Amino acid sequence: MGRQIDVDELIEYFTLGTGDHELLRDKSGAGSLGFSLMLRFLLWKGRFPRGSSDLPAGSAEFMAAQVGVEASELGFYDWDGRQVKRHRTQIRRHTGFRECTVADAEKATAWLAEHVCQTERRAERVREQLLAHLRAERIEPPTPGQVGRVIGSALRAAEQSLTLRLRARIPAAAAARMHALVAEASDDPAGTEEPDGREVFAQIRTDPGNVSLKTCETETAKLAAIQAVGLPAALFADVSPKVVAAWRARVAMETPSLLREHPEPIKLTLLAAYLRCRQREITDTLVDLLIATVHRINARAETKVVGEVVAELKRVAGKETILFKMTEAALDTPQGPVDEVIYPVVPGGVATLTALRQEYRAKGSTYRQHKQRVFKASYTNHYRRGLIGLLEALEFGSTNTAHAPVMAALDLIKRYKKDTTHATQYYAHGEHIPVEGVIPVELRELMFRVDKNNRRRVLRSVYEGVGQGNG
Repeated sequence: MGRQIDVDELIEYFTLGTGDHELLRDKSGAGSLGFSLMLRFLLWKGRFPRGSSDLPAGSAEFMAAQVGVEASELGFYDWDGRQVKRHRTQIRRHTGFRECTVADAEKATAWLAEHVCQTERRAERVREQLLAHLRAERIEPPTPGQVGRVIGSALRAAEQSLTLRLRARIPAAAAARMHALVAEASDDPAGTEEPDGREVFAQIRTDPGNVSLKTCETETAKLAAIQAVGLPAALFADVSPKVVAAWRARVAMETPSLLREHPEPIKLTLLAAYLRCRQREITDTLVDLLIATVHRINARAETKVVGEVVAELKRVAGKETILFKMTEAALDTPQGPVDEVIYPVVPGGVATLTALRQEYRAKGSTYRQHKQRVFKASYTNHYRRGLIGLLEALEFGSTNTAHAPVMAALDLIKRYKKDTTHATQYYAHGEHIPVEGVIPVELRELMFRVDKNNRRRVLRSVYEGVGQGNG
């Protein structure tokens, strides 16, 4: 017996109707039971059972009770004999089902290509849709081999239609760049340090490395190489994401030489789908790298500052007592010199007061400022080029007005990266520089310097570093 079904399903699919009983008048024993099971199975599955092993468990007993025979009678039903052929003919006439003809198969292929395979490329899912369509049309499915051929033909026809349509959308310049991308790409490229020359495609296919400045630069270069192809933004707007993902997976498995052998519409469509997916994946990687790199700089700054504090800080005991003695001495002798009035009442004198000052400076906003200075130094000396490259490669956006200052700050940083060099120390005099909502109040003093003309200016590197470190 086949799979187990519950009682509700048995009742729904294997209960004989009034018209069904009329067909059993000239049948008895195994013939009556076998006929009834074939009839109800066809209406359930859209095909005849191939034998008793196709029937769900419990269906023979359930049907036997309705036709008044023992379930064991089914063992005498000849599933390949003349009787079963007569039964099938009678059941087809009663239900309206018919065998699948060549014309039916061709129509089913065309229907699949137009309505299913444009959005679904998985053969098993296409098969489910095909069988449901045939059942709705009261057509018995052909043999499994023929079903496979119908599915294969439909998938190929749909792909041809899709790729021709997409090829027409790809500009000539973008097509030429994609041709060049794989024209000389090697199936087994040697490791290259930079994504240049004929191995650009190989670099695009590589996974990102560990969080580092080198990885930031490599991923940024990969994204730039994809963007340089110039694919239209809406190229796949009306194509199912599942289809695009399937094309991406296909390219990932094929060597460049195999890609070159495809007809042009298929080759360009596959490459375009792959590049579009990789563009999104690399963009996600760049966002992760941006966050991870800033966190790394922050963590290193934190570690360094904590180490300095631990090395220098001297915990001063009895601070309340010292404060009381200093206050009492000051009130008793308000006009006296500090070294004669205050120092003598403090245990340890100047050394203790110096330690108190160091302890205070290691706390609160002073500690944060010190950490930010360390962050800024690390950013300016090592990470600036990579992080600015990441910001330039990514597109930021927000509809939340609360983030408008941050968006404006990012635009400012990217604009200066494009229009100037790192040698440009300051933002232009009179330039609007977003500060509120970007730089905390206690850190703003870090970004100002007085230039040679004695004007208070904002240093680019500090503004970038403090802003990102605070983010």
